[in-house]
Amino acid sequence: MNTQPTPTTTTQVTKEPRMDAAKSAEPAAGPPQRRAWVEHIMGMPVSIHLRGTGVDEVPAQQAVAEAFRVLREMDSVFSTYRLDSDLMRLRREEVGITQCSPLVEESLRIGQEAEVLTRGAFTTLLPTGEGDLAFDPTGLVKGWAVDLASAPLSALRGISYCINAGGDILVGAHPDLPSSGPGEISWRVGVEDPSDRSRIATTLTLSRGAVATSGTAARGAHLYDPAAGELVGRPGSVTVTGPTLLWADIWATALFVGGSATREAFAAAAPDYRSTAL
Repeated sequence: MNTQPTPTTTTQVTKEPRMDAAKSAEPAAGPPQRRAWVEHIMGMPVSIHLRGTGVDEVPAQQAVAEAFRVLREMDSVFSTYRLDSDLMRLRREEVGITQCSPLVEESLRIGQEAEVLTRGAFTTLLPTGEGDLAFDPTGLVKGWAVDLASAPLSALRGISYCINAGGDILVGAHPDLPSSGPGEISWRVGVEDPSDRSRIATTLTLSRGAVATSGTAARGAHLYDPAAGELVGRPGSVTVTGPTLLWADIWATALFVGGSATREAFAAAAPDYRSTAL
């Protein structure tokens, strides 16, 4: 997924499906300023794109720095690749949950809520390399981390932002920017065809909101089906859009893994979210 100044230019960042984010509506006064930053965090490229007034000024730079700091903090707490993370120390029983960052207990609560809402299709008990199951909230951490990191960006007057975390997207803006009409800054998101990753299957345009996709085209069988007790290997993908990346990502995973009961739960429990299955 990429951020671009116009819909006619393409730059690609890999994920599954690829998201190509581009500005599709310019304010009447002329094109806004734009700037992008990228860091490698949580094992993936994370880019922050700003458009609007003052993107090169100190407040914008400070907000971006704070956003990346939040992402690094979440990685330090939840990484399954860092032996010193709170999560891995908890799993080795070196500490109790009360000795961990409060974020760990909150992730447990979110995971339990998600399991109930998705009728069991989403879980934070995932397979380990040893063949057993262990507490692993990483299926919700990325979206949650991006939501938290967006807070300082939302405070920048006259600026719209797009955070691209390995292909999942969160778009937002300061409240003084309109969501439609004159002065709107919108982003076009292209969803990759999982059967042909060189092709864009559909596009979405939004000035605020999240886009998350789950499937097997890019990473193969990596999503766990709690009911079957195995990883899901079938082709395809599910893309979910909605207000937060946390719940867009949770629902994308659940809808790809789950069956009719999960789809019914989504329709009843998530009226502000929309899904597309490919």
